[in-house]
Amino acid sequence: MASGIVLLGYGLVGYKLFGFGLVDAVYLTLSALTTEGFATPVALSDGAKIFTVSLSLFGVTVFVAVLGILAGALVDGKLIHRSRRWSMQRRISELRDHHIICAYGRVGRAAAREFEADGVPFVVIEVKPEIEEDLKRDGVLYLIGNSSSEALLRAAGIHRARGLVCAVDSDAENVYITLVARSLNPNISIVARASEDAAADRLYRAGANRVVSPYVTSGRRMALIALRPEVVDFFDLARSGSGAVRIEELLVSEDSKLVGQTVAQVCGSATALLIRRAAGELVPNPSRDTVVNAGDLVVAFGEPDTLGPLR
Repeated sequence: MASGIVLLGYGLVGYKLFGFGLVDAVYLTLSALTTEGFATPVALSDGAKIFTVSLSLFGVTVFVAVLGILAGALVDGKLIHRSRRWSMQRRISELRDHHIICAYGRVGRAAAREFEADGVPFVVIEVKPEIEEDLKRDGVLYLIGNSSSEALLRAAGIHRARGLVCAVDSDAENVYITLVARSLNPNISIVARASEDAAADRLYRAGANRVVSPYVTSGRRMALIALRPEVVDFFDLARSGSGAVRIEELLVSEDSKLVGQTVAQVCGSATALLIRRAAGELVPNPSRDTVVNAGDLVVAFGEPDTLGPLR
């Protein structure tokens, strides 16, 4: 593009110096560059003829060079790669109420599998280019770059996103990502990973809604499996989306039509396990006549079809 502009300017200036008007200069330049020749007799001095030859040679040289670059790009797959990137970005731009996973390590992949099982849309931001083959193989939407980049978070649709999972190995990086994400979307739900106990407080102060320590969580899970294995198996089955029953939660907003309705009206044939009131009060095993208020969180379980309206 730049070389074409330079050639056009070179031709216009040259013909103007030989005394041609602007229209004639444009006509002669384009005729020479396209090697079309002059369709009408044009009187050219010897100097103008030499200049026309040089312009034509320059034009052919640039054309051959551009053709070589395009051929090399095709051979290297750069154009195909860019086409895939554009297609990926277009699909990401269509996402609404999705989740963003920062880092596609062991924790990030586990989160991605949970989202896939639940049919929740998500996009992954991964800083390591060597992980791209894994992302392609798994068929997930992704962006390559630093998760703390405002531009990359915007490209991932953070303003339209419902939640963000910070699964980077570095606690300091997770804190910074949380700060940037919270500044870009004050309403987004952020779940962050903390490798050390001291990092949890920093993450909460940075704006994380929930902080998870894989080591603490693993220890608690092992203890629960040792004490109540059947209960853990039931909740794993209900959470995974592959069983006959599911557990679902519903946060009733202030403008929701569900405000003032009973548990029976809200849950239908599903079973309400718990209501957490806006003030923090817990109502376990609520009766079906219990009224749901704004800010309440309703937890219910049942068959996937009965939980459809809640989801």
